[in-house]
Parts: sequence; structure tokens; C-alpha cells
Amino acid sequence: MAHIVIVGAGIGGMPAAYEIRELLGKAHRITVVNSTDYFQFVPSNPWIAVGWREREQITLPIAPYLERKGINFIAKPVTAIDATANRITVGGDQAVDYDYLVITTGPKLSFSEVPGAGPVSSGGGGFTHSVCSVDHAQEFFADYQKFLENPGPVVIGAMPGASCFGPAYEFAFILDTDLRKRKLRHKVPITYVTSEPYIGHLGLGGVGDSKSMLESEMRNRDMKWITNAKTTKVEAGKLFVSELDDLGNVRKEHEVGFKLSMMLPAFKGVDAVAAVPNLCNPRGFVIIDEFQRSKAYKNIFSAGVCVAIPPVEVTPVATGTPKTGYMIESMVGAIAHNIADELAGKPAEAKGTWNAICLADMGDTGAAFVALPQIPPRNVNWFKKGKWVHLAKIAFEKYFLRKIRKGNSEPVYEKYVLKALGIVRLAQKDRP
Repeated sequence: MAHIVIVGAGIGGMPAAYEIRELLGKAHRITVVNSTDYFQFVPSNPWIAVGWREREQITLPIAPYLERKGINFIAKPVTAIDATANRITVGGDQAVDYDYLVITTGPKLSFSEVPGAGPVSSGGGGFTHSVCSVDHAQEFFADYQKFLENPGPVVIGAMPGASCFGPAYEFAFILDTDLRKRKLRHKVPITYVTSEPYIGHLGLGGVGDSKSMLESEMRNRDMKWITNAKTTKVEAGKLFVSELDDLGNVRKEHEVGFKLSMMLPAFKGVDAVAAVPNLCNPRGFVIIDEFQRSKAYKNIFSAGVCVAIPPVEVTPVATGTPKTGYMIESMVGAIAHNIADELAGKPAEAKGTWNAICLADMGDTGAAFVALPQIPPRNVNWFKKGKWVHLAKIAFEKYFLRKIRKGNSEPVYEKYVLKALGIVRLAQKDRP
């Protein structure tokens, strides 16, 4: 009997546990380790931040759903990984041995890279908010309620080194919509500050017509923007930004005032993972091969935001490549099949397609893109806008939470409807 340990119970970890259980049956043991006892649907955090959702609507207790599938759960943070001894330490003193380790931790939010960045009471201790966790989103909403009594300028965007730009755009448009509903938008100048070289770059070199469509949307909503923005520090009510030209030289210095700010940080690997010798790149992301396996340790696999993916292109201000939800599920599917094949005495051959589907809500409309595969060159590359995306994002939230409750790693919708559209999770195996 093999023991598979999964570290992280988010959008990657929970589906990984279900799919591995489905493929392995009851013959092997599975344990999930997570720093909290709840699952949070991170894509809904922007709605939490403006009061459109309550915490209870987007979080689920983990233990009951895993136990129903015969999966063990430990609600403690991983504090050390001994990859040579095949052992992790949780909570500082509890040892857990494994035969296979699956790392799906998500990122460490690296607020410290910009002095003064980060939420005051939820990590960071600075002057900007985040929507990267449900706690951060709730903290924004608490300040937002005070802000509404005496509105002023807002700054939204992404710090140097950020890789997940979609939520920043999404939040800017959601906030704009909420302020319009409250008839306060005229009192709130909004400036979008991003490390991207142009609006709509998204860390992907653009997708379809994303540049012109997002620029048009921002103009229609009276938003100003600064691109190639290297935020250097934050003080109370002030964001200091060096705007670079295409050669990386300083074009202009900005001091952007604000009463409320949400700036997405750069990501790094979590400390326990980053500390493992030869496992990660300098930023702590797990280095993997085409089968999602560590290049240094053959019984360690990894998926999601915590894996190392090179930038799509060199940009004047550092930008990373985002890992979208369906791309992460593609990685997870490959891991599950490869572990199952190895335990059956077969070679690991499954590869994720890394196809990307993204639905970004704009409050009253939305934007969607499909990039197949996510990393260029692509077979499919389009970006569209419409109210249907807003409705689809709501439907997807309910669908994914139901999937976590039911423990179904790939429901009929994913298996057949997406396949009919040419969107599949696993690449066809190479044939001689």
C-alpha cells in the first residue's frame, strides 16, 4: 500500500485528492495537509471585497468532504520537508511519511518586496490591500465601508513581479460597478497601476484583442492607467511609481495619491517548499518536467501556482506567467494518472495540455479568454466581452463549489462539453 500525501487543499489540491482516489481506489492511502481547515474559492474574493458575497458562501469545511471519500486530512501547516527521507513535518512536531508527495500549496504573497505594501492586519503590515485570500478580501470590505462615508481616490493594480493580473482588472471593474450602483463613482477617481507593458498583456503577451478591448473598457469607465509601472514603495495615502520605457529606462516618476488601494503582490514559493535542496528555482517555485514531476526527486509532483514557469516574454518591469484554474486542473490530471500508472508498474506518460480558460467578472458584464495552450504559440487565441461572461462566472462559482462538495474530479460538463469545444485536460500520448 502506497501513501500519497498532498500538501495544499485549494483549487489544485482538492481535485488532486479526488482524482487520485478515483484512479487508485481503496488500495492506497491518501492524506491531504492544509494550513487551514477550510477550502476557499479564491476567484470569488473580489465579490467578498465589495460585499457581494459572504464568507460562508465561498468557503467549505474540508474534513467532511474528504472523509466521505476515505481521504485523511490534517489541518496544520507544513513546516519542513525532508525529501531524502520521504517525510514532511506538520505543525512543527508531527512527522508524516509518504511514498509520493504532491505539492499544491499555492504561493507565498511576497508583500515585502515593496516597502509599505500589504494589508495591515492580515500579513504585510502596510498600506495596500489584496484580494488573494478571503481574509484579505474581508479586510478590504471593512475599510471600504468606512471609505464610502467619505470617498476619495482609489489605486488598483499589480506590483512588479506579479503574475496573476486577471483579478486586478476584475476588481477594478467590480469596484467601479459597485460605486456606480451607490451613485458615488463621481467622487472616486480610479487609477490602474500595473507592471504589464500595456493594458491587456495579462502576463501572457496579450490574448486575442485583449489590449484594445480592455483599454476601451477602462476609457468608458473613466479610469486612468500607468503601465510599465515599477512600484518602489508605499506610504500612507501615497504610491511611488517609476514608469519605465520599452528599454527599461525611467520615463517618468509618479506619486499617486489614494484613500484606498488594492495592489496584487508578486508571488514566491512557500517557505517549507522553497527550503528543500534542488527542488525549486530561486523564487521558491517547484521545478518540474513535462510529467509534472520534480526534476530532483522522482516521487514528488507539483501543480498550480507553486510550479516554476518561465515568463512568456521579457518585459521592462518583471511580470510572471499566470496559472489559471483549468490549466491547474490539467496539471492535476496528469499527476493523478502518472502516480496511478507508476503504481501499476507502467511508466509515467501523462502530460497536461495547460489549456487556459478565464472568466473575469466586470460587475455588470465580463470578459473571457481562451488560450490553447496558455503558453504561446497557440492553436486557439481569443478574447471576448459580454454580459454572458458575468452570468457564466456566477454559474462557474456554484458549479465548482458543488464539485468540491460532491468529490467529482471531472464532472460530465468538463468531460464532454469542453471536449466538444476542443478543450481537453490531458495531451494525447506520444506514439512511435
